[in-house]
Amino acid sequence: MNAAEQATNLELASKIATVVNLFKLQFPDAKSDLKPWQNDPETRELVDPDSIDIGFHFPGISKSWRSRSVLIQIRFHQDPITNLRRAIGIEVAGFDHRGEAWRLSTVENWNFVGESLPSAQIGEQLKQFCRQILELFNEKSEV
Repeated sequence: MNAAEQATNLELASKIATVVNLFKLQFPDAKSDLKPWQNDPETRELVDPDSIDIGFHFPGISKSWRSRSVLIQIRFHQDPITNLRRAIGIEVAGFDHRGEAWRLSTVENWNFVGESLPSAQIGEQLKQFCRQILELFNEKSEV
């Protein structure tokens, strides 16, 4: 779900802003997009209500990124017993003019898959960024 729609309280809005700032600290050329999904019925069917989705766009195709846009999806799960909501993983996808070029998921083995993968340096920076997001959202507080 679009990050702009998920910012329903001060704590969540602050954490979303922190994610944007963490990304821009490592990748200053990126422009953030808190509404990466269109608001139409077909797109709404595909959107995960238990995620915070943020897009980042670069001024052009980067050789190290091998993409022009990146979609970050922070996935959550609400434990029915403890009622705690935790970040359970992050999906990152890079897009170029052909569509999805690569994908990284923290849910399984943290490996990149795709036709055109980012450089090893960018890959390590993205993995560190994902670790920071998981720490941020899984601190002892209500989300």
